[in-house]
Amino acid sequence: MLRPAGLLLGQLLHTYGIDNVILERQTPDYVARRIAQACFEEGTVALLDQVGAGARAHRKAWSIMASNWAFGGARTASI
Repeated sequence: MLRPAGLLLGQLLHTYGIDNVILERQTPDYVARRIAQACFEEGTVALLDQVGAGARAHRKAWSIMASNWAFGGARTASI
């Protein structure tokens, strides 16, 4: 198993005709836990779509539609 960033880089290089090999030094269990906890920004998902690798992200994803901001213990904004 590989990390999403490494896989994305490998796919981008492949798209431009550049051969590549990606090595992972962590255990498969460690990587699986990290991927399960991943949070992808909108731009990252768009890039995954661009290289043809975004389908699973869309299937498995849920969106955060709101956020609260606090500074010094006081809530200052809500989106």
